[in-house]
Amino acid sequence: MTAVSGVSRKIAAGERGETRIADRVVAKIAAQAAKESIEEPPEEGAAPRATVTVHRDIARVRVSLELRYPSDIGRQCGGVRRRVTERVGELVGMDVPEVAVQVERLHPVGAGAGAQGRIR
Repeated sequence: MTAVSGVSRKIAAGERGETRIADRVVAKIAAQAAKESIEEPPEEGAAPRATVTVHRDIARVRVSLELRYPSDIGRQCGGVRRRVTERVGELVGMDVPEVAVQVERLHPVGAGAGAQGRIR
């Protein structure tokens, strides 16, 4: 109970305390959202990774990923930004004003076991 101008009132359970979500939890959500948004992930590619900086209710996200080549890289990166922003907002209630997407590697289609280099 708290006293406000001499009146006692009970504080509802939902109004007490605070919830903190670790940066690594937000990063895990962001990486999963990035993975979900990639249209055709490369067969031998690494899963997307994310790092996050959280300040109050604002998360700044950096996602590193690998894509197939050829593909529309700009469109896929835009899709990653939208999905990460949406999922982090839905699941942890944070604003995401910035999602930096870094394409680490491109995997050529058909390059795998037995693929040869240039032939003249």
